[in-house]
Amino acid sequence: MAHRLDGLLRGLQSRILSILFFIAIMLPPPSEEKVSVVIPAYNEENALAGVIASIRACLEKFSIEHEIVVVVDGATDRTEQEARGAADKVLVHPQNCGYGRSLKTGIAAASHNRIVITDADGTYPIERIPDLLKLLGSFDMVVGARSGKFYSGGLVKRVGRVVFRYLSEYATGQRIPDINSGLRVFRKNQIMPFFPLINSGFSFTTTSTLSYLLNDLLIAYVPIEYHKRHGKSKVHHVRDSLRALQIIMEAILRCNPIKAFLLLAMPFIALGLLSLPMGMMLNSPNLGIAGWIALCTSGVILGMGFLAVALQPTKSERFPANRLGRE
Repeated sequence: MAHRLDGLLRGLQSRILSILFFIAIMLPPPSEEKVSVVIPAYNEENALAGVIASIRACLEKFSIEHEIVVVVDGATDRTEQEARGAADKVLVHPQNCGYGRSLKTGIAAASHNRIVITDADGTYPIERIPDLLKLLGSFDMVVGARSGKFYSGGLVKRVGRVVFRYLSEYATGQRIPDINSGLRVFRKNQIMPFFPLINSGFSFTTTSTLSYLLNDLLIAYVPIEYHKRHGKSKVHHVRDSLRALQIIMEAILRCNPIKAFLLLAMPFIALGLLSLPMGMMLNSPNLGIAGWIALCTSGVILGMGFLAVALQPTKSERFPANRLGRE
């Protein structure tokens, strides 16, 4: 009798566990940490509502609690009305202050520590946001690295992109597949200490990438397909490219100045190493003198670089560790 009762109890326990397991797999996964999605918008009345709807559908599908913050940057069309009808929080600049300034405004007003930024023109694949968020537990920033026919652009644009990429990789010593992608995730408490350094124009993404890498923070890159934009681009390629070049050089001087001075000294070193043997081969004192002048000039430039390194504040002095830690 006791044996049969024990068997019944074991069978009942097994069935209860099976029912509980079935209930567990049918329930949605636990909600992720809350997320604030920040969208800067300037004259994007045709695309903004659709972008917000796509974000909500995507994040709700994965049970990610969120808020959507739209910063209307001096728009002259119905962007503000579209934002107020769809977003959770709408901030308005009375005049056009720039892409970076809008992001700073939205990030400062965000309620949650995990931040997603994207554009209002429909160019970024919203469905990839959960993939980026998954990696944020292991990295300080996750960037959507763009590809596709709508990203490549013309010859001049491609050449400029390659130049900036290699210059940025030289500055940081790390591979950077996409330095200025506008789809990225990071933490509010980590990026805000960099706000004084981060550009308030279109180079917000470039300077935030450089600031993180030059201060030993970790960035992951996730390949994404870049889509055709709705409406007209607000980017001024020549002006913004020159500004980006200036920003990259400023970042090198601020965080790793010896590399900037080495870059300036390289032409003089090359000229000196070329002129000296040529002067000896051609028996030309003028070439020899020119070579020694070039090498001395490079020595002065490198000396200034070492002095800049000696006078540079340490990373802990510029950014205290307790302000840059992950939460």
